[in-house]
This record gives sequence, structure tokens and C-alpha cells, in this order.
Amino acid sequence: MPPKPKTEAERQQLRTLIIDAARELFVSRGVEAVTMREIAKRIGYSATSIYLHFADKEAVLRAVCDTDFLALATSLKNIMQIADPVKRMQALGQGYAAFALTHPNHYRLMFMAAHVPHDPAESSLQQNSAEQDAYYQLKMVVQDVYDAGHFRADLQDVDLIAQTIWAGVHGVCSLQISMACDKWVNWSEISARLQLMQQVMMRGLLRQDDTKVIT
Repeated sequence: MPPKPKTEAERQQLRTLIIDAARELFVSRGVEAVTMREIAKRIGYSATSIYLHFADKEAVLRAVCDTDFLALATSLKNIMQIADPVKRMQALGQGYAAFALTHPNHYRLMFMAAHVPHDPAESSLQQNSAEQDAYYQLKMVVQDVYDAGHFRADLQDVDLIAQTIWAGVHGVCSLQISMACDKWVNWSEISARLQLMQQVMMRGLLRQDDTKVIT
């Protein structure tokens, strides 16, 4: 068994090991089936060591989700600096997809696996934070596009627009993650599928004159 962590850096390293091991187990076996003992065994520690960091399995799950939600928001931060709101909205979707496809296990647990609903009151992250909340980032971009008058006149609900954009990108990403190896579908390249989905969606959301900026 590894020695007990003594320094703060060692404790943080162990916490990261626990989170990474728990994520893999949650994704492969389902949250309900995994025990704290199994998580500890995966990293070569006793269950007692795990309980020194987390009160129970739900606390581990919250830590995994908080870690991954923060990583997603951080990966999109630079995109928020793009001046043109329509280009920023398009780039945000591309950045979101890049995170999902680069970190499929993170994405599976965040958005594709059954688990206890995320409760902001129990999260270490700040809700409605441009630094920590990717959904808030999306809403900010959509609000900017709306305020600039780029959406069709009949589209007035910013939340509905944001959630529809999210659903479109999520659909392409989740199919890629869960079914890309299935041989019964002759899959087109993922980049082509993402690009076409975005183009179709943007053309449906934007005023006709504003669709010219879509790439």
C-alpha cells in the first residue's frame, strides 16, 4: 500500500487519483454499482484513505463533476473574447464539441450517464459565473447575439435558444462517443457532421442577412 500523504501537494495528488479512478469506474460500471472500496482498490489505497478526503460516494461524484465542469468552462474561456457575437457563438459550439470528443469519459459522466441531478447548492463551483459555468457562458453569448438583433424576429426566448443550440451539439457528440464504432452506420467524418449541424442550426436561428458569416 502506498505511504500516507504528508504534504498538501501529496494530498492533492491523492485527491486527483481518487477522482480519476472514480470517473473511470462510474462510466464503465454505473454510479450505483461502484463502492468506495472499489475506488480505493483501483488506486492501491485502503477505503479509510478515501474517507479522509470524501464523506461518501456522492461526495466523490460531486467532486468528479465539479472538476470536469470547471475543465469544460476553462477550455472555453478564450473563445469568450471573440468580438463578433455570431462568430463567438459558433466557436463556442466548436470548443464544446472539442472538449467532449477529447475527453469522452468526462463527457459521458457529465451528460450521458444516469446520476444524482447536479445541485448548485452542493457544488464547489459558482453558478452563473463566466469563469466556472459553461452553460452561463453559452447564455451570455446567446444574449449578446439577441441584443445585437441577429436572431429571427420570432425568436424571443434566450433560454430556449441556448438550450436548443446545446442539444444540437450534444446530439452529434453523444452519437460519436457512444456509437462511432458501430459498423451498421456508414458514419461521415465527425468534423463534417459537426459543421453541417451548426450550419443548419445557425441558418434556422439567424436573420437571413446574418447567415453570411457562418463557416
